[in-house]
Amino acid sequence: MMPRWAAVLFLMGVGGVLLWSAYQGYLTGELRAGTTLLGPYRPSRYDNPVGFYFYLGLYFCIGIGLCVWALLVMLGMAPGVKWR
Repeated sequence: MMPRWAAVLFLMGVGGVLLWSAYQGYLTGELRAGTTLLGPYRPSRYDNPVGFYFYLGLYFCIGIGLCVWALLVMLGMAPGVKWR
């Protein structure tokens, strides 16, 4: 198992990056959401509002979830990240 301090830093870092990405996407109106056969998939607020708000909500919920998990690990109320 990963040491507690490393798990907290890892979870906070990944959660913070996702929240930052969601915030930047909200400001610019475009999110990076993977790739397709034709290139990167970037739903925008005006061209594909359903996809944009879906990925915005997904990034926000996962980012908040990872940050909450990191806080619970820090307080000793949740298990840390298990690596094989």
